[in-house]
Amino acid sequence: MRWGAAASLADQGVAALTNIAVVVFVARQSTASDFASFAVVYAVFALLLGAATAYVGQALVLRRGPEAELRLHCRVSAVFTLAAAAVIGAALSLVTAALAALGPGGGLSRGLAALGLVLPLLLTQDAMRYAFSLLGRPHHALGADLLRLAVAVPVLAAQPYGAGPGRTVAAWGLSALPALLLSAALLAAATRGAGWGDPRALLGRRHLGRRFLVEFGVGNAASQLAIVALGLFASPPAVGALRGASTLFGPMNVLFNAATGFGPPLLARFPGAGRQARAVAGAGGALAAAGLAWALALLVLPDRLGRQLLGDTWDSAAHLLPATGSQYAAMAMGTCGLLLLRVLNPRATLPVQLVFSALSVLCLLGGYAAGGVLGAAWGLCVGSAAKAVAVWLRGALELRLTPG
Repeated sequence: MRWGAAASLADQGVAALTNIAVVVFVARQSTASDFASFAVVYAVFALLLGAATAYVGQALVLRRGPEAELRLHCRVSAVFTLAAAAVIGAALSLVTAALAALGPGGGLSRGLAALGLVLPLLLTQDAMRYAFSLLGRPHHALGADLLRLAVAVPVLAAQPYGAGPGRTVAAWGLSALPALLLSAALLAAATRGAGWGDPRALLGRRHLGRRFLVEFGVGNAASQLAIVALGLFASPPAVGALRGASTLFGPMNVLFNAATGFGPPLLARFPGAGRQARAVAGAGGALAAAGLAWALALLVLPDRLGRQLLGDTWDSAAHLLPATGSQYAAMAMGTCGLLLLRVLNPRATLPVQLVFSALSVLCLLGGYAAGGVLGAAWGLCVGSAAKAVAVWLRGALELRLTPG
């Protein structure tokens, strides 16, 4: 059991490190303009990946039943993801190509078209990570993600400076192919004799992923869509600066994911809601302090080292570090507050997500209108802080209603 938890945590860390490495290498070898276009493409990918994770991955790991049914469902989920990603990717490429033919085109359109072509590789490989988790083989997911990291870094490092978003996105996506093939081989061995089933079963009304997709839509997707809209209709460089600054806080995302993934079973060891709340508050305070300390370390980082990390994008991202660091401190408290709510009353999280995700979007867009990209960064901070306050107020209410 401990080995499985360690492998799962290590896999999350490797996956996060891969995402950080991708953005860092692209930023180093791109002009500020090209990285801005890549950042918009990456925001689109993050949106689609989050939706796929909610609809397929989260529903998959909660699956229960006989071992034979679980193996079959893992195969069905992988095939469904491959087919759905192929359809969505083809539509994205065709629409982007059509719009580019009517307008000036440019790096953004080429990057989106390339994303459409490699989307099946990226989403299917990620879906198999959840299949291995369900089957109790997180070390398989870890091995595949280590291979993906080992291939992606040299492939991106080999791209010439100024390669352009289209080529960069294609290289990044194709670098996932070896990991996908390894995952497919491992999954086939782990589910030998399970058959194939009907992937259309995941379109049924009783599929649990529908609820998770709604929660994702009213939670993370709203802010992601706002960032994509900001890049498409207003200022791609603003998205590049925001992406660059948030990438520097990648280690904090690993800690947030670990808290979300492993927090509930750990909290169950604390008797009584009061002790659980104190434990979560302590964890939130520690994470917030870590975020502020990380922001301080980045603020004193010499520009020479900063440019080695983010290339031309460092200059614009560095101005956002106080706002982004404050946002991550607020996110730490909000993440731990949501964790407490999920333990006390899981149904209480959706209304909070709905209201305050919409508020975050308004803060983002209002901040950009008032103060450009720096205003947008502080707007995200205000939205995260408001959400954290609301979560803990709702948590205090639930504590009064919960015995112990």
